[in-house]
Amino acid sequence: MIADRSVEDLLRELAPQVLGTLARRYGRFDAAEDATQEALLRAALHWPAEGIPDNPRGWLVTVAVHRLLDEFRSEASRRRREDAVIAATPQAELLGRPADADPGTDRDDSLTLLFLCCHPALSEASQIALTLRAVGGLTTGQIAAAFLVPEATMAQRISRAKQTIKSSGLPFALPGGRDRAERLRAVLHVLYLIFNEGYTASTGPELTAPQLSAEALRLTRWLRRLLPDDAEVAGLLALMLLTDARRPARTRPDGSLVPLAEQDRESWDRERIAEGIALITEVLPRGPVGPYQVQAAIAAVHDEAEHVDKTDWPQILALYDLLEQLAPNPMVTLNRAVAVAMVQGPAAGLALLDTLAADKRLATHHRLLATRAHLRELSGDPAGAAVGYREAARRTASLPERRYLAARAAELDARQRP
Repeated sequence: MIADRSVEDLLRELAPQVLGTLARRYGRFDAAEDATQEALLRAALHWPAEGIPDNPRGWLVTVAVHRLLDEFRSEASRRRREDAVIAATPQAELLGRPADADPGTDRDDSLTLLFLCCHPALSEASQIALTLRAVGGLTTGQIAAAFLVPEATMAQRISRAKQTIKSSGLPFALPGGRDRAERLRAVLHVLYLIFNEGYTASTGPELTAPQLSAEALRLTRWLRRLLPDDAEVAGLLALMLLTDARRPARTRPDGSLVPLAEQDRESWDRERIAEGIALITEVLPRGPVGPYQVQAAIAAVHDEAEHVDKTDWPQILALYDLLEQLAPNPMVTLNRAVAVAMVQGPAAGLALLDTLAADKRLATHHRLLATRAHLRELSGDPAGAAVGYREAARRTASLPERRYLAARAAELDARQRP
């Protein structure tokens, strides 16, 4: 069964298990992560030609352990640590027996690893980079390419994150009680950010970065398997599925952006829509309801509409009302303003947008400017809309979004000419 799977997919699945095993045994996350990457690289070079070993995880753990011990030996000042590590490691494990016989160990190690990568001591950018590297199994070059930064820059970011973990003395252990719930929220937030960056890239010539969305989906599916009873994990997975289902219709062949109202809904991924709807339908009645579940429900209402004119905007507005109570933030208010405009009229939506003008986080954000321009267009103010679209185009770092917004402004200008 394993032999039928691609080497790359298998390595990415095994990466967190191997790293979790080493980090738990030896307590050196930074060294364990380097050793794991070395083992993954050797496997990527040898397995395609030589075949996947019968016990691929044991093979990786063995190689990584040898690499780790080599590093300990090279540090003369750590001779005592080396002796202690070697003495504590059964010889049988060095010869390649399966790493850990307890089936529950992998689950705990994997959760611990994910929580550690999303520790609040790390910056948001470091949490994302370390999660993709340590848990996702992506190389530094792959992560750098996805975020359109030099590989050296990403390498420094990851190195700083590992150094932060090392210097802070953070234990490789599952947090308990309230801390565990808070750390899980951080994990979900990081996965959500990775997905969003893949679905709509914040910078660069392409609208999307599919490899990031795919990785976020893969990791969230994996987290769902680890925590099958957590409704918010299920809600996030449903949200990703229902949103990513629209990807095929989001761009034209030339890469230009297609807004939701103009998309060909026949090209949406119906299998993902069905999976997402089934998932959110299963978890919503359980309660308590969380923000990701509500966002998934909103996405489901959009996806269930056969045509944009059949969208159930009153239901969407009711869901946004609930979301604003659960997780108030400017972006929720921005999205709710669109629903208000569709139910109560553009003037009501514009009035709600005015409340965001004083918010420094959003006042000059291109999404607020573009949304205001759109509502002005709906209200019969093409001149004001054109000005807003042009200003929004100047503010965005995404070339597809900039081209779309500039084109909308030019089209409105052309309509006003005699």
